[in-house]
Amino acid sequence: MSTTIEPLLIELCTEELPPKALARLGEAFASGIAASLRADGMVADAAGAGGAVEAIAFATPRRLGVRIEGVLAQGATKAVRHKLMPCAIARDASGGATVALRKKLAALGREALADAPIGTVHDGASLVIESDGKADSLFLLGSEAGLELAVALQRALDATLAKLPIPKVMTYQLADGETDVHFVRPAHRLVVLHGSEVVAVTALGLAAGRITLGHRVQGAKHIELDAAARYEELLRHYGKVEPVFARRRDQVRTQLDAQATALGAQLGAPESYAELLDEVTALVEWPTVYVCRFEAEFLAVPQECLILTMKTNQKYFPLFDEGGKLKHQFLVVSNMELADPKKVIEGNERVVRPRLADARFFFDTDKKTRLVDRVPELASVVYHNKLGSQGERVERVTQLAGEVATLIGADRVRAERAATLAKADLPTLMVGEFPELQGTMGRYYAQNDGEAPDVAAACAEHYRPRFAGDALPSAGVPTAVALADKLETLAGLFGIGQTPTGDKDPFALRRHALGVIRILVEGQLSAPLPALLDAAFECFGGRVADERDALAAFIYERLRGFLKDTGASSQEIDAVVAPQPTLLAQVPAQLAAIRAFAALPEAASLNAANKRVANILKKAVDGGEAIAASDAPTEAAERALRDALAAIRPAADAHFRRGDFTAYLKSFAALKAPVDAFFEQVMVMADDPAIRANRLALLRDLRDAMNKVADLSKLAA
Repeated sequence: MSTTIEPLLIELCTEELPPKALARLGEAFASGIAASLRADGMVADAAGAGGAVEAIAFATPRRLGVRIEGVLAQGATKAVRHKLMPCAIARDASGGATVALRKKLAALGREALADAPIGTVHDGASLVIESDGKADSLFLLGSEAGLELAVALQRALDATLAKLPIPKVMTYQLADGETDVHFVRPAHRLVVLHGSEVVAVTALGLAAGRITLGHRVQGAKHIELDAAARYEELLRHYGKVEPVFARRRDQVRTQLDAQATALGAQLGAPESYAELLDEVTALVEWPTVYVCRFEAEFLAVPQECLILTMKTNQKYFPLFDEGGKLKHQFLVVSNMELADPKKVIEGNERVVRPRLADARFFFDTDKKTRLVDRVPELASVVYHNKLGSQGERVERVTQLAGEVATLIGADRVRAERAATLAKADLPTLMVGEFPELQGTMGRYYAQNDGEAPDVAAACAEHYRPRFAGDALPSAGVPTAVALADKLETLAGLFGIGQTPTGDKDPFALRRHALGVIRILVEGQLSAPLPALLDAAFECFGGRVADERDALAAFIYERLRGFLKDTGASSQEIDAVVAPQPTLLAQVPAQLAAIRAFAALPEAASLNAANKRVANILKKAVDGGEAIAASDAPTEAAERALRDALAAIRPAADAHFRRGDFTAYLKSFAALKAPVDAFFEQVMVMADDPAIRANRLALLRDLRDAMNKVADLSKLAA
């Protein structure tokens, strides 16, 4: 075996690997082996031998692999230092080695040192005495040879294969008909080359060699690799295989873009087909993109149906015009590069036609029954065993949507109509075939039935927002139904004790709560959260426990996370959320106000005073003290604070009513001097109960006024 630093190639050839897991399997295989070899000092930089080190992952439908630059044939010699035992145990009364020491040294292959004087070097090792701070102990100093590559690599292969993120493990037998192997797919070949030499390791019952496999149809069946460094070159040239997943993905993307441009079409937003792009990349080894067509008459079917069937069932890429309207051409990624692709194109066109015909049949058949006539069918669809059927749920959401519509100023009658119809597309043929289209088809069927535009829109949009960054429902009726749908889910599941625990949230309640927050905050809705929660629990008619306080706390906790993502500090968030604001739409303005207030020179002193006031009042309440304004203040500083507070309140309250929270808080900067003087000159807890109650009442009024926007005591350092 070569003793120089060489590239190391490992490749495992298999049956077709699961496409949705391929990229992850390839990265895990490559990173696992590279990390293990580095940990054992087999890679040049990890061994201190210098030089740039690179690990390239390979992943195709029929192989996993990695090439690591700068791998040593044998690891570098390493210094070792073993603490053996305390000297009192290592030496007997005469100073000789004890039995315990001899056994320990023998286990380390250093028994010859047992009778050697301390410090004597024997075969590169010696014994020394060092103190550990408590007692003298005997240590063995020496060196040991690094691992041979075959040993380190065998360990790396075994550990990596055992930890691969395999979605479903297969069990198959080796050629001997007796040995069972457990892996993601049957493996057929193992290639391991260090430079130009085969490394004698095994994996999954296979012995390492240098023969790899080319493309199943168009490449050389067997390719003999002469060197690890030439792996990609030989595989591409003779095997018609692009082994690097990312490079193959780029090839597919480039060809898709070129074909679309040539047709004057587009593929849509990149995120809309990113997952499909990864999947087709995992299905081909030598990608070529061809243009196919279907009959234009199918375009009468809602394009979402055609798009979904092409993407999901056939892995085709739909094409769109500049306005985003579906065209009757599509792109197919083939695993073969042909001079005459006619048969491939005709075959794919023939395959897609029945799928599109099915979609047309579903759509035409569904339109024959009005949505409102499908509502009774929901009575036989189970929603939750403790919350009844979808039909019962629709009745609750309908009632709640009416209440929400009133709170947000939307049309109550149309909101109730939309809520009644919103789930009626669930029993349709199209949604039965493609559950992803629920809501989308509801809109089409509602439009076909002649429903009001906002009612039809609500059928589709009441699911929004479905994920972070998703669009909100449009204003009015769709917003009312979206809020009702989410609030009913939250109230119902909280009411039966199905709350999220730890990382487990099977009903996506965190997502529903965040949806409520986004709709209220980003939609600038003035609906009070307590009123919304009241309506949500009341629609159950006492069927579930009243957990509105727990649900409110849950939503406020989600609000904290939402605000954190906007860049607000923990102190700012605490100041705004701790008082549990009823109008979430005002929270961004409240945050802006406390930031502006914090920039004032008086802010730090007033925040500290606010915290002091909060502590005094809490202690007073806990102690049963009376808090009531009665007689006139007895101290000048007390009168000055009362008068100053009374003087600024009219203008401050006017700012608050206009929603100018920044101006409201800034009004209280004028209180710095009287507040400071009050605490310097006035004894709050006076001996006279009436005076004490009067001063506590003044502090209560001060706290309530200053904390109307946020709890400023939370901002105190």
